Amino acid sequence: MSTLDVESVHARVVGILAEQAAVDAAEVKEDSSLEELGIDSLGVVELVFAIEETFDIQVPFNANDPTASEFDVSSVATVVSAIEDLIRAKT
Repeated sequence: MSTLDVESVHARVVGILAEQAAVDAAEVKEDSSLEELGIDSLGVVELVFAIEETFDIQVPFNANDPTASEFDVSSVATVVSAIEDLIRAKT
């Protein structure tokens, strides 16, 4: 992904989140927390791997201490924003 297409990033992240949560993408709202979507700590780790693979980026996430991570997983919006920032930093 050479340029940042915000709509594409958002749609792809929502798709990944929906898949991890086993819900329809329409149920993934900007202000939803991952917990509200039913994504547990193992699901967050799987989410990080899926994001890294999809966007070819390194996510600064420590599975052993998620609270110490720079990658904010508090809501769908923060996840999308963090991924956009990582893509921008890579290009």
